[in-house]
Amino acid sequence: MVDKRIVDFIKRHHVLTLATTSGDGVPYCAACFYAYDKERNRLIFTSDDSTRHAQEMLRNRTVACGITLETRIVGKVQGAQICGTAERGNDEDKRVYIKRFPYAAVAPINIWAVVPTFIKLTDNTLGFGKKLIWNSQE
Repeated sequence: MVDKRIVDFIKRHHVLTLATTSGDGVPYCAACFYAYDKERNRLIFTSDDSTRHAQEMLRNRTVACGITLETRIVGKVQGAQICGTAERGNDEDKRVYIKRFPYAAVAPINIWAVVPTFIKLTDNTLGFGKKLIWNSQE
């Protein structure tokens, strides 16, 4: 079970930075709007198949994501680092995404999901450098 504080942080935001790698190990980042399905612990986003990150996810499903609260106030610093597996989204993923972003219902979209295997939330509101960790293996 993912800690409620981690879930709350992920649900409050809507843009993640997705990190992928090319076949020869060259990293790449893309910013993506996302919806979070807490019941299935999935970060759902759209990406056209022609994009570099989609092409890289087709070749290597192992990805990482970052979600950050932008602030200059040290006591408010929060950010999640997520490792997981990318996969094509399904009908339920599409429903969750469109519920969060209704305008997406009128556009042709390719749904993807990241299934987290590891989440680390750094949350200075809980104390300087406080980290909450969830691991699917535990």
